[in-house]
Order: sequence, then C-alpha cells, then structure tokens
Amino acid sequence: MLASKRILLIIGGGIAAYKSLDLIRRLRERGATVTPVLTRAAEEFVTPLSVSALAGEKVYRDLFDLTDEAEMGHIQLSRSADLIVVAPATADLMGKMAGGLANDLASTLLMATDTPVLCAPAMNVRMWDHPATQRNLTQLQADGVRFVGPNEGDMACGEYGPGRMSEPLEIVAAIEAELGGGPLNGKRVLVTSGPTHEPIDPVRYIANRSSGAQGAAVARALTALGAEVVFVTGPADVPPPDGVQVVTVETAQQMSDAVDAALPVDAGVFAAAVADWRVSSASDKKLKKSRDGLPVLEFAENPDILKRVSHMEKGRPALVVGFAAETDNVIEHATAKRGRKGCDWIVANDVSPATGIMGGSENAVILISDAGAEEWPRMGKDEVAKRLATRIADALSS
Repeated sequence: MLASKRILLIIGGGIAAYKSLDLIRRLRERGATVTPVLTRAAEEFVTPLSVSALAGEKVYRDLFDLTDEAEMGHIQLSRSADLIVVAPATADLMGKMAGGLANDLASTLLMATDTPVLCAPAMNVRMWDHPATQRNLTQLQADGVRFVGPNEGDMACGEYGPGRMSEPLEIVAAIEAELGGGPLNGKRVLVTSGPTHEPIDPVRYIANRSSGAQGAAVARALTALGAEVVFVTGPADVPPPDGVQVVTVETAQQMSDAVDAALPVDAGVFAAAVADWRVSSASDKKLKKSRDGLPVLEFAENPDILKRVSHMEKGRPALVVGFAAETDNVIEHATAKRGRKGCDWIVANDVSPATGIMGGSENAVILISDAGAEEWPRMGKDEVAKRLATRIADALSS
C-alpha cells in the first residue's frame, strides 16, 4: 500500500525519537521513500548518521542551508511528500504548529505545506494533560491535522499515563489508512468496546460478559477505510487494534468521561458492554465473611453514555450506532432500545447460551434503523465489522 509513497518524517526531540529509527525501517520495508528532518533537540537522542543510514536519504537539519535554500528547498521539501509525519510530536512542536510559529526547519516546513500532516505525540503525562497542550490539540484537529496516539503506559520519567508515543507498527497502520484514500479518509470516529468493571471492594467487581472482540474488529475495519479512530476500551480480553488512538478505562464513569474528551467526532459506535449499575459506596477494604450475615450492597445507576450522546443538542455525531445484546425477542427489545436511546442504528444480536456468540469468533446481527430490521447471516466478527464499517462510510458520505 505504501509502494512509491513519499513520507517526510519530522523527528522531534524526545526520548521516543529512538522509535523513529524502527519506523523508518518499517516504512521502507513497505516500499515508501522516507525523507528525514531532525530538530536540534532530536539530535540529542538519535544521530543524523543512524537516521540517514536507515532512510537511505540525506537528513535535513538546518533552515539556512545555503545549498538547499538557493532553490527554496524548504518549500520543495514541504510539498513534494504525500504525507508529513511528525514522530515524536513533542509538546513544543505541537505548540509551534498550533501557534503558527516558524523559527526552525521543522516548524517552517509545517507552515509552508498543503500536504496532509499526521502527528504521533510523545511527552510526559503531565505535559499531555496540561490545558495548553489540550488547547493545542483541539486547534490542530480543527486545522485538519491527524493524530495517532498517544498510548498509556510507563514512561522514561518513571510516571504512568497517556503520553507514550504509539508503536512504529501503529503509526505505519495510521499512515496506510491516511494514504489509502479510503471512503472514511478525513473522518473521525469514536468506538467504545469491552466491558466495564464496577468495584465492590479492591478485589471484587460487577461486570458484563464481553471479550471486546467485536468492538476491536469494528475499530480495525474503520481504520482500514481511512478513518481516524478513537478507541475507548474497558478491560477487554482482546488487544486493541493498531493504528487507533487507545484510551483505556475501567468503570462506566471513566468511559463516559473518555467519550466526552474524544468529542467531537463524525460518528460514534458504542459497542461496549457498559454495566448498568455500580455499587454506590464501594469499600476500600476487602469485605469479609461475618456471622452478622451477608453484606448489603446498595446500587446506583451508571451514566447512560449512548442515550446522552444521542440526545446532545450541540456536537452530536452525525451518526450514532448502539449495540444491543439480547437473549430473547431480539428485534422487539432492540427496536425499543433504539427508541429509548435516540440513536440512529442499533446492532442487535442474540447472545443466549445456545448461540455460542458471547465470547465466540462469530456473530449474527440484525441492523435496526429507520428502514426497519435487516438480518445479516452468521459470519466472523471481522466480516461483521467490515460490513458495518462500509455502511457507516456510505451513511457519512450521503
């Protein structure tokens, strides 16, 4: 898919710059030409020699290189690529991009281009969460800049949280989606997946039975059609797909907050099996057996994410898709759910034990919309996802 594609890779100054070396190798394996640009700070982490050796191309570093600038080289560089990739995209680089600054080669290239730009952020969790960075992120997304990541995890600074640069193969998948010219290119889609865990005490919780396989398959299929996917997942059994922005949560309230943070989007696919209730006062210590009898658990209702998003007056996605796992009267119950929630479509399935669908590799769904109930044949979850993603692409383009 990347054969003969030209990638201008801007490497920012952060510890994650070491991943850019593997990214170059992965892109060249797929036939892409990679022209690297190093910021001065990036040279503290990777050497121009190593970058040039892997890319097989000259490394560009200086805005005022007289040989290159004799022909306005920075203009030519910025416009001859099929895609500009910034990896790692540091807080400083994002700030320059959002503010329209152009005081070095990297920022000048980004200002002088009409080529699509894909950023892979990498920074300390506090820097990522800082209001200034979040403002810059919002502005860049509004300007049409695409993002992959950041992921959550341990950081070189010893802290944990969002801010890790996406892995090279995740970035490659995002590049392939961006350059694939798919029907969802330029669209941003939110997908929720997996169960939520509502704590009773530090060792027990309430949850729904969900592997997260169907949600992950939907996210993967949407990415393959060119969408920028924000993937909000509970504690699922299956790993998240490559090429998506992963947000991991545990509880329904955390998922609700993550959904709010992901908006606005063009479409929302709510495949997560969110627990309807939580224990209103979860214990901070393990509950023990007692001669006084069984503990009494008081419940509170969890936020109804699908209903709330479906009824948003401002910023509602153009298409809202819910899921309904039923054990009897599937069409009747799912149709009623669509009416209560206010979503555009409901993807319903029969998860009674006899079907083997819950936790299995296949699914048999019914798509419920204004047009009625459309039954799909039983097929693999990946095939269900591809069919649904195609329908979403058709709906967003009409």
